[in-house]
Amino acid sequence: MAERPMLEAEGLTKRYEDGVLALDHISFAVQKGEVYAMLGGNGAGKTTAINLFLNFIEPTEGEARIDGIASHREPLKAKEKIAFVSENVMLYPNFTALQNLDYFTRLSGRPAPSRSAYRDALLRVGLGEEAHGKRLKGFSKGMRQKCGIAIAIMKNAPAILLDEPTSGLDPQAGFEFMGLLKSLRDEGKAILMSTHDIFRAKEAADVIGIMDRGHLVMQRPSRDLAGLDMEKLYMQHIAGHGGLAA
Repeated sequence: MAERPMLEAEGLTKRYEDGVLALDHISFAVQKGEVYAMLGGNGAGKTTAINLFLNFIEPTEGEARIDGIASHREPLKAKEKIAFVSENVMLYPNFTALQNLDYFTRLSGRPAPSRSAYRDALLRVGLGEEAHGKRLKGFSKGMRQKCGIAIAIMKNAPAILLDEPTSGLDPQAGFEFMGLLKSLRDEGKAILMSTHDIFRAKEAADVIGIMDRGHLVMQRPSRDLAGLDMEKLYMQHIAGHGGLAA
């Protein structure tokens, strides 16, 4: 029997009250130890899909399942198995990195880890010890992003959702983030990442899905895309779906 996916969308659809169809019957799965990149521009439906997994909104049709649990039917049970890092990480600017890590780890229901466990998590994401006691209001976007990833690591959830995780990061921070993503995958985490960064998607993902105006217009294992011009492939699929003028 095939292993149940850690993350699964089945016929996932969202139509808002104003009639806008943000997501139209998309289906995909993310296994343990796999990175799935949803690639697309603004308005493609990537963030809507992630919000449905998180039960921030409810589906019009279909289901978003986390380890077999429909997120809109058993939201609390589903959220126990997931960690989320948004594009603009919402942390407390007047708290230090360590204080934020401690607060959100306790909020997740985990028993308070040791201070050394917090230290190790922050070091792992690339925040040196000189930053641990500093308030986040002085952090760059990349440093705040690292703190958010450290919180996700401390939760130790089997699935991680990332919404535009490399947006606004400088090349060094982006490179470090990709390395961290691969190490989390190697630990067996199922990772769903939305991105508009074609080259990072190809570098990090095991499966790439191209989104356009609420439709999943392509999904293929990244090994099948080796040697292909990803930018050209992306444009072909968007144009083929009517996303570009002739």
